Amino acid sequence: MQTASGRLRASFLPNLRWVLTKIERIAVPLLLLAIWEAFSRSGALPQALLPPPSAVLYALADWMFGIDGSSQDYSGTWLRNAAASTLRVAAGFTVAAALGIVLGTAIGWSRVIEATVEPTLQMLRPIPPVSWIPLAIIWFGIADRPAIFLVFLGAFFPVLMNTIHGVKTIDRNLIRAGEMMGASERQLLTDIVVPAALPSIFAGLRIAVGSAWMLTVTAEMVAVKSGVGYVLWDSYYFLRYDMVIAAMVSIGLLGFLSDYGIKLLMARVLRWQRTTVRRGA
Repeated sequence: MQTASGRLRASFLPNLRWVLTKIERIAVPLLLLAIWEAFSRSGALPQALLPPPSAVLYALADWMFGIDGSSQDYSGTWLRNAAASTLRVAAGFTVAAALGIVLGTAIGWSRVIEATVEPTLQMLRPIPPVSWIPLAIIWFGIADRPAIFLVFLGAFFPVLMNTIHGVKTIDRNLIRAGEMMGASERQLLTDIVVPAALPSIFAGLRIAVGSAWMLTVTAEMVAVKSGVGYVLWDSYYFLRYDMVIAAMVSIGLLGFLSDYGIKLLMARVLRWQRTTVRRGA
């Protein structure tokens, strides 16, 4: 029979392990922040050039909540700028994901489409998306559309290439089994090929959303007058490096949340994969 101390130990140890796991995850970031704070306040560099984390967090807090107006014209405007950037990312990413999955599936499945379409795409793929900025401004002007176009370019090719890879590398025995059961080509694609390629497709989506944030920030620095990237660039001109770093932190946070959303969707869609891994473990 288990004693009271044994029951207490059995309930305490899992909680202790959970706490230690969380501490391990934040230990290195906290250490880096402490080193940064100490170095910035040591006088080795002027704090105006390398603001300490405490100053950056204060600037970010004023930018978000309008505490005392220390971030000047941007005080209390974080939500508006974050929403503007998020909408551009969402628009460009959605179009890129839809087109990348459809075209990638077609290229991976059909040799005819692969032979006719893929060479052109492979010629376009090495061109850096930022090199399209002059044309994007000429074609779309100074507004949301050039930013959305650049986000689309940055997100499209990761989705496309991962979808092609996923379709081409599925287990051919699955296709043979479907053919033996009398499945049509459409049924093979929708019921076997695309579901089997989903892990690779989601990997492409996660890469693409990171690229989407990089490109929307780049576009906002040049072709748009709102958003987190615009605040970053404008703060640089006014030598507000605390706001520059606060904008960088904001971009990282928004990118993390976007990736986390895709991970949640992936976990929901690929429940069968998680079950298979557990059974095989």
